[in-house]
Amino acid sequence: MDSENVQRFVLGDVEVTRVTEWRGPFVPAGDLVPGAAPALWKDNRDRLAPDHWDPAADRAVIALQTWVLRSGGRTVLVDTNVGNGRERPGNPAFHQQQGDFLGGLAAAGIRPEDVDVVVNTHIHGDHVGWNTTGVAGEWVPTFPNARYLLPAADDHHYGPDNGYGRGVRVDDRLIYEDSIAPVHRAGQAELWDGTYRIDAHLTLESAPGHTPGSSVLRLESGDDRAVFVGDLMHSPVQVLAPTCNSCFCLDPAGAAASRRRVLERAADLGELVVPAHFGGSGAVEVRRAGGAFTFAAWPA
Repeated sequence: MDSENVQRFVLGDVEVTRVTEWRGPFVPAGDLVPGAAPALWKDNRDRLAPDHWDPAADRAVIALQTWVLRSGGRTVLVDTNVGNGRERPGNPAFHQQQGDFLGGLAAAGIRPEDVDVVVNTHIHGDHVGWNTTGVAGEWVPTFPNARYLLPAADDHHYGPDNGYGRGVRVDDRLIYEDSIAPVHRAGQAELWDGTYRIDAHLTLESAPGHTPGSSVLRLESGDDRAVFVGDLMHSPVQVLAPTCNSCFCLDPAGAAASRRRVLERAADLGELVVPAHFGGSGAVEVRRAGGAFTFAAWPA
């Protein structure tokens, strides 16, 4: 049964379940998307507030959530949120968090052993945290029967070969050590690059810029299409101004190019765009508006 934190809908032959762990005001809007002028938020207040922007506090509203796809008889998780008990000194919002993510999955009828595939759209702490669980002082895969699909470029960048993101942030080493390395040791990691077909309905595609291996997951079933874009967008203002990156994008030019390419295809093919962190309905229908983009009414 659907609830405030669990919603279901169907696209073709694929059942999509949204499991929300947390939603609310996050950081100042101008900090999250530095290139977006204050007027862009204010001029679109009616479409952004309250699900994507808190005007009174001028804070962007986001969600931490996982998308569960039941496709071809298998259960696929798209991103795994922050995880519990993690050392994240560089990010107080994620440091030593204690949430009930597994309880949310259980409410959606999903046990850890039921998961067949885990997709990490990229290796950031709020997308890989529940890859693992602490057991007897060790980090072990949360989903014992799953293949974990990891972008090869991110695994290299954030892994030991590239010095854990070249040592820029101490959290990158901690994230890799507690959420990625244990999956490798368990033999459950599968690296991919370029494109990767999961099944007849689901295909991964590289979309670098936010991180070196940032990716999107395309769903095509019958007449229905969607694209799960991870952190290619944090806010709907990036549909209106696709050159504006989040503060977390490592390669701004690359991220903007990937964002525009994905938005162009979504507008032309009628793909539902499903970012990792949108509040409200969690998705957006994109339309062309001259040489730019806009979005239709929020889908139910």
